Amino acid sequence: MTKVTLGSTGITVEKNSFGALPIQRISKDAAVGLLRKAYEHGVTFYDTARYYTDSEEKVGAAFAGMREKVYIATKTGAKNAEEFWKDLNTSLERLQTDYIDIYQFHNPAWCPKPGDGSGLYEAMLEAKEKGIVRHIGITNHRLNVAMEAIESGLYETLQFPFCYLATEKDIELVNRCKEAGMGFIAMKALSGGLITNSAAAYAYLAQYEHVLPIWGVQRESELDEFLSYIDNPPAMTEEIKALIEKDRQELLGEFCRGCGYCMPCPVGIEINNCARMSLLIRRSPSAAQLTPQTQEKMMLIEQCLECGQCKSKCPYGLDTPALLKKNLEDYKEILAGKEI
Repeated sequence: MTKVTLGSTGITVEKNSFGALPIQRISKDAAVGLLRKAYEHGVTFYDTARYYTDSEEKVGAAFAGMREKVYIATKTGAKNAEEFWKDLNTSLERLQTDYIDIYQFHNPAWCPKPGDGSGLYEAMLEAKEKGIVRHIGITNHRLNVAMEAIESGLYETLQFPFCYLATEKDIELVNRCKEAGMGFIAMKALSGGLITNSAAAYAYLAQYEHVLPIWGVQRESELDEFLSYIDNPPAMTEEIKALIEKDRQELLGEFCRGCGYCMPCPVGIEINNCARMSLLIRRSPSAAQLTPQTQEKMMLIEQCLECGQCKSKCPYGLDTPALLKKNLEDYKEILAGKEI
């Protein structure tokens, strides 16, 4: 069993941890079953968020009466102190707890600091002084904000996308986090479903001893796959190296990570899926991607207003409208039975 310690927090957990975003898509009973099974097999770190609809409620139901046996991280997207306290109190209620192990600012467009006028960091410090929050963290998709958080010395953990499609700047960020004594929590370790070999994903992240991956799980088969790596962790073999290199050549560059921060769309386009449909079909073919319902979603792209809202909100600086149109053209060719 491989352990990871999150920087100076003292939180030491199994290398596999549970990302609770996907459980909002399944029933409460199914979610509780998955969470408890994960715990029974050695997983003790669970990451959720106030904005993941009923995810916190399901995590709370799973660990009621055994709170001290697990670590729970959650997040607030608050823009000011009033919203912060509202989110925190709601999270405490939903999670059936009186404290949060790591409370994280959820992908802010700036790095909250004392005296910045928002009152957010001051509220976070007050919550920590009261013992409601044990450790202060931040999540982000923007390299500049993430780097500023590291340099500020104000945060104990950083949660950031990290997988074998990482750029040199991403790797530098991970290393800087270690140098600063900050815990690094890796989200999007499967790049939103574009990485289809979890063993390769695990083997890559295993090279970074201070990195804690959180795997998004909503099916028991997925959970079983990750649990199997506790006693039999995948090694970085020549075969896995070749697979990673092939994926990097295919995927590096302008592609949608599916983070969803561009949403909602004024005309209802499901941007986070439609803007990467071509890659999804190539890498993980599914009949569901060609159903009448999916076709209807893709055809909505034709109603794009070119308003630029999605482009302005993309943390990766993608030209989202152009990407949507390219994916629609590709999709139409697939439907027509043509070669891609």
